[in-house]
Amino acid sequence: MVIERLKQKKWLRMVLYLVVLACLSLGFAYLIQILIAHFNISLEGLASTAYLVVFAITLVSNVSILTPVFIYISLMIAAAKFLDPVLVALVASVAGALGETSGYYAGYLGKRIIRLENTPGYEKLVGWMNKHGPWGILLLSLQPILPFDIAGLLAGASKMPLWKFLLPCWGGKFPKYLVACYLGPAVLNILPFPPL
Repeated sequence: MVIERLKQKKWLRMVLYLVVLACLSLGFAYLIQILIAHFNISLEGLASTAYLVVFAITLVSNVSILTPVFIYISLMIAAAKFLDPVLVALVASVAGALGETSGYYAGYLGKRIIRLENTPGYEKLVGWMNKHGPWGILLLSLQPILPFDIAGLLAGASKMPLWKFLLPCWGGKFPKYLVACYLGPAVLNILPFPPL
């Protein structure tokens, strides 16, 4: 009975985290839309620059562990409202996968610098990574709740080849970002905006 309540609380926390993350992303995208309308910015001439900005911010956000997820998701949603959502998701997913190499190399080099073998649970996690390999990376990259940096650390520590890490990482990020690029603007269309 107590275990069931604890499991329910975990699920409620995860759902609450996802709702807060979605609200922050949409709120930030809404703010971007208001600023575009207020400063009367024409986005038609800035399309190539907008893709570059999406790439750069997504890359930096995925390299850094400290950058909140809602910043680059919000930017993707705002860009997808005016640009091709498939291309926005493609650019962001390539940048996101490349950015995750920081976690991979931290795990790869960290094993040499720090004796990770003595860390509790290390062998179990590396065993899981060796057992599931690229499929585990794909599933972890596809889900929106758990931080993906742990997967990069484990892949690097278990000496997974870089291409076996990058391809599934991109394969999980692309559909996730594609959904955000299509659903985000649809939700934003419901909210009242000043005329653009």
